[in-house]
Amino acid sequence: MPQVVLVNPQIPPNTGNIARTCAATGTELHLVGPLGFEISDRYLKRAGLDYWPYVKLHNHESLAAFKDFHQQRGGRCLGFSVRGSSNYTQFQFDSNDWLLFGSETTGLSPEALSICDTTLYIPMFEPGVRSLNLSVSVAIGLFEARRQLGYLV
Repeated sequence: MPQVVLVNPQIPPNTGNIARTCAATGTELHLVGPLGFEISDRYLKRAGLDYWPYVKLHNHESLAAFKDFHQQRGGRCLGFSVRGSSNYTQFQFDSNDWLLFGSETTGLSPEALSICDTTLYIPMFEPGVRSLNLSVSVAIGLFEARRQLGYLV
């Protein structure tokens, strides 16, 4: 099953909402530091409400630590970026994919993009809107991957 990776997330409610989505879908969630908040942050917990016991959470202190972990498990790293090379709806997902999302303010860093096998974008109609909310983007990407792989049944 695809896994969600948040690289340097900054806004606790976004991470809490993503954790709730991951809990509901049984998806592993990886948080790659440095984080813009403490895991015990009340806003993070409030956004996840009582779903935290159902989150398969992994914390990685740095991108290098995540990279080592990922190499042990295998699979492709797919970076979601407004400057991605492929439309996510036209991409064929695999069950061992890792869906990487960057910080709300800067997206994926060049270093994070360098570990990605490919980059994907979510098309938007209005060119004046530069990006979607992080939790919305994660849900869009994750549910498309799950739809393709038959996990929505």
